[in-house]
Amino acid sequence: MTAVTYPILFVVLDGVGDTPVKEHGNRTPLEAASTPSLDRLTEKGRMGMLYTVQEGIAPESDAGVFSLLSYDPARLDLSRGVVEALGSGIDFHDGDLALRCNFATVERNQIVDRRAGRNVTTDQASQLVAAVNQNDRLRKLAAFELKATIGHRCAIVFRPTGKRLSSEISNLDPAYERVGKLTVAKSDLKLPAPIPQCVPLDESNEARQSADLVNQFAEGAHQILETHQVNIERRKRGSPPANFLLMRDAGTMTPKVETLKQKYGFKGIAVADMPVELGIAKVIGIETRTFPPDRSLNAYAERAKEAGKLLNSYSFVYVHLKGPDEPGHDGDFEGKKKSIEDIDRGFFSNLPDLTKCVVCVTADHSTPCAAKGHTDDPVPILIVSPNAKPDGSKRFTEAYGRVGSIGTIEHGYEIMAKLKNESAVRE
Repeated sequence: MTAVTYPILFVVLDGVGDTPVKEHGNRTPLEAASTPSLDRLTEKGRMGMLYTVQEGIAPESDAGVFSLLSYDPARLDLSRGVVEALGSGIDFHDGDLALRCNFATVERNQIVDRRAGRNVTTDQASQLVAAVNQNDRLRKLAAFELKATIGHRCAIVFRPTGKRLSSEISNLDPAYERVGKLTVAKSDLKLPAPIPQCVPLDESNEARQSADLVNQFAEGAHQILETHQVNIERRKRGSPPANFLLMRDAGTMTPKVETLKQKYGFKGIAVADMPVELGIAKVIGIETRTFPPDRSLNAYAERAKEAGKLLNSYSFVYVHLKGPDEPGHDGDFEGKKKSIEDIDRGFFSNLPDLTKCVVCVTADHSTPCAAKGHTDDPVPILIVSPNAKPDGSKRFTEAYGRVGSIGTIEHGYEIMAKLKNESAVRE
């Protein structure tokens, strides 16, 4: 017999997990969606359920993805701000202070929309960021670089100029809370909500100064954005102004981890478009293939074809598909269902023959439409392997996951070792 190691295709459907909705026949979007290509793949494998971090934790995407890729986020000096900065190409050095930002809408000191209508264009974001970056009054507060990434998202890095900066500060964003080393989503947020203050989380001068800096910067940026021509035009068109910067997940150090190659011997590559996934790839030492943030059928098909090619030269191919998460945040059941169907038609229908490959399909967290945010609900997981018999699962859904032969996996970081074992066979 000859020892063979099959490549691994790891597909993450961002936020695809959900809970049954009475108005839609007590089904989840996965259960309501038509997914013939994913169904055929599921029939070849085994299903289960997975807590991406652990029960009781509603993770952000960075914690969920790090965990899926075998890194326990509770043991990392993890910062979404640092990961976003790295993924967006901002020059970051240990000792800088990085935060993830959202353009938001504020009226009468109340946050009314955390994402400014989710319709900030690339050109609008670039103009708004340029106005902030070029403001002399803000430059007197600190050296900094603000960069627009995708839509309402951006990242900022403050650089120390004679004063040390600290990541021990709270989020200036009411939707996420710092809990130990993790940031978790709050399930009870209702908008409008007061603008929170950034406060120090320890008694150091560095934390106090850093919190003061963030608060002063947010106020100064608000004054600039409020009267910017972009927002004057947005108001005229009936769009909410992008007049405030929410900032969260502060970090001053790049996480230090073993690379994926050091841990498992994998030659890995990530196929992604969001800065957080590109930043994670840099931290764990795998290559990247970057695509535009396009959710069309053709864009999904291009990703599938690229993933198929990469399986010929890489032992681990990670594909992150953002689509389902955004309609989940918007409480849009039909939109989430359509996103899942588009992924099936565009991505899964265009994958090559996967007979000589281990395939894992799962999610980084649940984003139920009823919650309009991340929750700690477990997500379905599918593993297809030439080394194991199918368990009779028919569809990639929460219902099949609950009765699948894999059972419930308590921590996402357990998966990679399982996939490594699945990939090593004898023929």
